[in-house]
Amino acid sequence: MLTKLQLKVFLENNVEVANSVLDTHNFTIMSVNDIPNIIDDIRVLKNSNIVIHILSLLHNTSLIQSLKSELSKVVPNAKVLLLRHNEKSTINLTVYTLNEDIEEDEITDKIFCELYQDSSDKEITINKYRNKLFNRYFTDHLTNLPNVYQLRRDLEDNEEFSLIIFNIDNFQTINNFYGFIVGDYVIEEVGIYIKKNITEHKLYRLPGDEFAFVIDKSMFFYDLKEHLNNLYQQMKDIVIKYQGTNIFIDITLASSVNKDNSDVFSKVSMALRHAKEIGAPFWIYENKMNFENNYEKNLQLSEVVKEAVTNFRITPYYQAIVDTKTSEIKKYECLARLIDVDGRILSPLDFIPIVKKMKNYNIVTKTIIDKSFATFENIDFEFTINLSIEDIVNKEMFLFIMDKLKNSKVAKRVTFELLESDAIEDFEKVERFINEVRRYGAKIAIDDFGSGYSNFSYLTKIKTDYIKIDGSLVKDIDIDKNSFIVVETIVEFAKKLGIKTIAEYVHSSNIMNNVKKLNIDYSQGFYIDEPSLLA
Repeated sequence: MLTKLQLKVFLENNVEVANSVLDTHNFTIMSVNDIPNIIDDIRVLKNSNIVIHILSLLHNTSLIQSLKSELSKVVPNAKVLLLRHNEKSTINLTVYTLNEDIEEDEITDKIFCELYQDSSDKEITINKYRNKLFNRYFTDHLTNLPNVYQLRRDLEDNEEFSLIIFNIDNFQTINNFYGFIVGDYVIEEVGIYIKKNITEHKLYRLPGDEFAFVIDKSMFFYDLKEHLNNLYQQMKDIVIKYQGTNIFIDITLASSVNKDNSDVFSKVSMALRHAKEIGAPFWIYENKMNFENNYEKNLQLSEVVKEAVTNFRITPYYQAIVDTKTSEIKKYECLARLIDVDGRILSPLDFIPIVKKMKNYNIVTKTIIDKSFATFENIDFEFTINLSIEDIVNKEMFLFIMDKLKNSKVAKRVTFELLESDAIEDFEKVERFINEVRRYGAKIAIDDFGSGYSNFSYLTKIKTDYIKIDGSLVKDIDIDKNSFIVVETIVEFAKKLGIKTIAEYVHSSNIMNNVKKLNIDYSQGFYIDEPSLLA
């Protein structure tokens, strides 16, 4: 025979049973006025195999006594059990009826068996769906491969392993060109191809366009290098066919060789990023590479740059540009510098790449323009400001510059230097910018001419007033005959087009003498003047 406590446990767990053997009827009693209707409902059951549970906070109330009395009249053979619950204002009544003949002494046991069977069935169902849910959590829905969560679980249980991560280099291009549906198809097909053709390692799908292999042993550097090379050879010619189109897949792999596998994901990810940056098919992380130190330094520098940009501590330093024949200062170039909270000065090479990643490049350009214009409103010199092609084609920056020229007294003394090392993809926008600034009397110079994307047709497309010959050519004209000839050719070509020339990187008297010999109009460099604040 089961105890009241056992039945109470089932009731407190809200077990609801409804099958062919056992019926359950639940009632709620708020006051004595509810009893007659409930008694009428119980009367129609007409079943001798009945067990009734009365759940209340107190058992010795007049309401409970009245209920028991009425029940004994309607179902005199029913087993009535008093159980406790924590509800003060209500009484719950549960009537269990068995739809089969059974000995009176076994009624309670039979009801419990049915409750237990129903509970067991539900538990089996719950476990089944729980397992399905867990499997979905650890499985990538697109490729049906184990995902990054499963990978982490597997590595936790494995002390000796080598992790290999690879990604699809051209996935972003594929996704942008064909759309995300084709992108998903490519990911799925790459997973199928790898799983079919490389069976010695378990394959995982990571976020984005990345996958991973796990080798169940630690490998030494040269063994791992050979293994990665073999994997690359197997994977480098993957072609996905989609609606008659061949989509060629490029991949890069990375791994790590260390006794300590802590932060292995971070290490392999750094190696993968490095391999992509240098165009290598794969890369293996080693502690001696100090990737962490470089990333830490970049993170710290990012904080410095963000703080300085936010507080407008980007300031122009000014470097004199002289007439080559007379050595008289004719203009100044405004060069961006960042001053951190400790007063240290950072050059653009240190902070401009970070500013661009932070999407704050416009702020830097605007700050230099504002401060430079303000300076030369009080100083009677011409001045030059560097602009990238990115600045010129940006609508917000274009309008800012035009507004500045329109409302400034120094518009006719400013020259905008366009960085020639930037590729120009939209000549119409560049041409429009040049035409508009000329309306206000501003001039144009091509900076770093002779580097990057330079060619002489460039000069025929852009109506420029000056070209600044790149320092990489000028700095060696006293010792390198080829550099001298290239610079000489640029100068002669510019003179025929009526364009003034400026030599950058004049760092010695020998260079200066050669600049004069070449009849370059203006000179600039540390031999003449170092960038500084104007007094």
